[in-house]
Formats: sequence, structure tokens, C-alpha cells
Amino acid sequence: MFEFALPWLFILLPLPLVARKLLPKSEPLSSALKVPYYRQLPRYRGSSPANRLNLVMLWLLWGLLIAAAARPQWYGEPMTQTSSARDLLIAVDISGSMETPDMVLNGNPAMRITAVKQVVGEFVLRRQGDRLGLVLFGTRAYLQAPLTFDRKTVDTLLTEAQIGFAGQGTAIGDAIGLSVKRLTQRPAEQRVLILLTDGANTAGEVSPLKAAELAKQAGVTVYTIGVGADEMVQPGLLGSRFGARRVNPSRDLDSETLQAIADETGGRYFRAHNPQELANIYTELDRLEPVEQEAETYRPLKSLYIWPLGVALLLAALWGAVPLLASWVSANGTNGKSTAAAGGPHS
Repeated sequence: MFEFALPWLFILLPLPLVARKLLPKSEPLSSALKVPYYRQLPRYRGSSPANRLNLVMLWLLWGLLIAAAARPQWYGEPMTQTSSARDLLIAVDISGSMETPDMVLNGNPAMRITAVKQVVGEFVLRRQGDRLGLVLFGTRAYLQAPLTFDRKTVDTLLTEAQIGFAGQGTAIGDAIGLSVKRLTQRPAEQRVLILLTDGANTAGEVSPLKAAELAKQAGVTVYTIGVGADEMVQPGLLGSRFGARRVNPSRDLDSETLQAIADETGGRYFRAHNPQELANIYTELDRLEPVEQEAETYRPLKSLYIWPLGVALLLAALWGAVPLLASWVSANGTNGKSTAAAGGPHS
């Protein structure tokens, strides 16, 4: 459908006539400077065909400029777009204990944070159509990426996260509280938090169970993941096997609290001892039921002001160029005849 965004501007079309009627006529002044060139330009007074053409051009240019200022535009057919997606906040522990090298990646020992970045990064990239956000926490919790469809940026921010950025402690309650605050800005049926940690709450102002109560009141479903092996070999003297011993690197993991958080909010607690189990957990999280968001109807809009404006500029350029070109041709023709006349007797 074609329409003008500012159609009232067309009331300005007779403005030149009004100005001509209302403004006082200028008194003829004697020229202080004689410029013969301007004698060759067309004059706008009188009723000669050239003057009538100039008048038509002026009105045409004025009309085109008014039409461009009125912003002509074309609306396409209405289109309805329905997106089926979820809003997920991912909270990742980056406290000092995440440096523990009890994971195995590609046959080599790896720190927990390295395995988490790889598995969670793959999870983020395959969540096409979902709106994702990232919360990092240690002694403090902070929002690293707000909810966004830009999954690549979320993955990049997770990859760039470093141990110690948020302190060496573990503020699980604060991480949940911050996530709840962000998720309450979304429709209730879409509030989901996936929290991953390897320890217990050792910092922060809100206890994990109190935060779980707040999450429940806000309708936020919290899935918790405890990561870390149950056993690892601690090297002995000078890194040798002499004096080596087996230890439980996950002895500080508070599985009971993580289970309670999930139970309180209607989520589920998962335990990952290695990267493969962690990947399986995120594959299961992939099966969360998508929530259909509200359908949006829009009409594509195409602005057309460039056409009357372009035609006006082109006509103005031609209108100014034609008299100058004619003047130049006339002047060269006169000079040529004068030269021929002057050189005739000597040939």
C-alpha cells in the first residue's frame, strides 16, 4: 500500500504564489557591475515560450521537493512471524577450585574450567533460536552477557572468562539471586536457570536455599550441575609417583544443597564426573520443552523519497546545464566566424 507519511506538507504547494502576492515588489536597481555573461542567460519575465517553460520547471521542481519531504513509502503485505524458543540463563562457577585438573580431554589431564568451556560452549552454539545469557560467579556474581540471540558472543565471553575474575570464593546464592532478578523481566513460563559449580557456597550475601525460595516465588526453574571427579592421583615428591596418593577432589562439592535448590524450584540436579557425563547432561537439557513466544505481525516498509528527490536534482542539473552549454556553443561559433573573417584576406 502506497502512502505519504507527512501528507499535510502538500498544503505548502501554493506557497510561492502566496509569497508573490503578499511580499512587496522589489524596486528596480541599477547594476553596479556589468557582467555580459548574464545577458546570455534566459530571462524569466514576459510570456515567451522559453519563459513559460522555465515557469513550468520551477513549479515541477517545487512539487517534487514537496513530494520528497512528505516521505512517500510503500507498505508490503502483513507478515506474521512466530518464534519457538526458550530463554536460558547459564551461571558458571569460575572460583579458584575450577582450576583443579581432574578432567580428561583428548586423553590429557585438563582443568575443570577447560572442560566446562568446551561442553557449555557447544551447548550454547547449538541452541539456535534460543535467547541465552551468561552469569559468572566466584566471591561475587555478575552478569557477563544479558539475554540475547547472539550465541556466538555468549560463547566468546565464556571462553574469555578467567579464573579469579570474580574472586576465589563461591557465591552460589548471589548467582541465583542475580539470575532471578534478570529473568523476572521475562514471561513466567520462560524463566530457566542452569547453574554449574564444583563446590559449596562460601561467599555472598544470600544463602543458596533462600535464593531458591526467591526463585520459586518468581517462577524460575533452576537446574543445578555439580562437576568434578571423585578421585584423582596427587603426585608425590617432585611430581614423581613416590609419595603419590589418591584424593577426592570433589570433597567440597555440596550436592545436598544443589539437590535442594533443584527440588525447591522444580528443576533437577545433575552430577558430572567427567566431560562425557557433562556433555550428556547438556544433551538432556536440550530436551527442555520449547515455549512458544507471542507471534509478531509486521508489514515491511520501503521508503521512496529518494525517487522524487533524485528526479528534482536531475532536472535542476539539466535545467542549469542546457543554457550554459548553449551559451558556450554560441560563443565558440561566434569566435570561429570572427577568426575566419579575420584570416580570410591573408589566405
